Amino acid sequence: MVKNSPIFKSENEIKSFLIELFDAAIASSDPHLTMPAYLPKPPLGRTIVVGAGKAACQMVSVLEAFWPKTLEGLVIVPYGYTKKQSSKIRIAEAGHPIPDSAGNSATHQILELVSGASEDDLVICLISGGSSSLLSLPCPGVTADEKAQIHTSLLKCGADISEINCVRRHLSAVKDGRLAVAASPAQVLTFLISDVPGDDPSIIGSGPTIPDGTKFEDAASVLVKYGIDKPEAVISQLNEGKITPPDPKAPCFARQSYQVLATPQMALEAAAELAKERGINPLILGNAIEGEAREVAKVMAGIAKQVRTFNQPVASPAVLLSGGETTVTVNGEGVGGRNSEFQLALALKLSHCEGIYSLAADTDGIDGNGHNAGAFVSPCTLENATMKSMNAADYLKNNNAMKFFEGLNDLYITGPTQTNVNDFRAILVLPKNIS
Repeated sequence: MVKNSPIFKSENEIKSFLIELFDAAIASSDPHLTMPAYLPKPPLGRTIVVGAGKAACQMVSVLEAFWPKTLEGLVIVPYGYTKKQSSKIRIAEAGHPIPDSAGNSATHQILELVSGASEDDLVICLISGGSSSLLSLPCPGVTADEKAQIHTSLLKCGADISEINCVRRHLSAVKDGRLAVAASPAQVLTFLISDVPGDDPSIIGSGPTIPDGTKFEDAASVLVKYGIDKPEAVISQLNEGKITPPDPKAPCFARQSYQVLATPQMALEAAAELAKERGINPLILGNAIEGEAREVAKVMAGIAKQVRTFNQPVASPAVLLSGGETTVTVNGEGVGGRNSEFQLALALKLSHCEGIYSLAADTDGIDGNGHNAGAFVSPCTLENATMKSMNAADYLKNNNAMKFFEGLNDLYITGPTQTNVNDFRAILVLPKNIS
């Protein structure tokens, strides 16, 4: 309970405030607000819409509302993300984060669609978080099972998103600019919602229309770094340079352009503006923070304690905002997610600290292999766990953070948000005279 606070009267009010910050971040990425201004004039020929990602349905609805000519095409979304079937553009569902046969089939259909495009046609490509897994057709010489095996190994070993995408690009029939090659000689316009640190358009969705210039040696070195040596046939092809990306200077790329519609920074700024309106001092710590979730939590706990004790680097009441994509090296067998793991590690480092509350959640609404977006932490988190005979350190050791917060009724559950602008973390620090 928060006593004598001019801002919050209860812990429920604090949770509501943290949720409002998250909602503001999500709203900032709505393509209905950002996309119409960038729509070009219709082409002389056909308009073919393709793409993939968690925001694909919303982006399609914008085109259907504002495009003056006939549309055709196909986009891929994760299972459960279809808001409604489009009357003009087909929507297919497929596996995420592990690719499946449905994704392979839909990606093959997308390649067939764009391969028939002419110089007078316009291909509009819609890319948002999740598209790397959904556009999953492997390159010749690599099977879907082999590609999925490498992807699973990368997810478990603690590789960061740029490393994962580097490997995925080089094993794909559509990524790293290959979709633009297939669409040539048509004009290609890509709309992007960024879910990656740095917002590099060639990394978002593994760049199906935008090559990044990396070589097969770069992908091979990632696998060596993490000791991934199976399947041997794929590793051998990479090492021997038999899998090579398109030349970034190829003529087809002269007819492609892109527009980034939303980014993690925009999401944090929207949350910061709301905090100001509520009389809370916001401090954005970074939109591209990476590293092991539990190690990032230690740093964040230290900053929160500094604010609480010394009003540095910002005076309380304050909210510390950050984004990016942390990683989890899986050693246990629990049900986790990087945001839930961050929160559990944060709670342990904030033991016995009053006046500090936190929400960490994935903006797509699904945190790792759990069904939650993230979780809440309060000064009572560890005390409540002890009362239920739950050992927080043991749950963390077993990568079982989701089950820990589920036992405390502190999960944050949103369902699919229809977008993804990476992780969202908000740590609220109240003044010392408010306990």
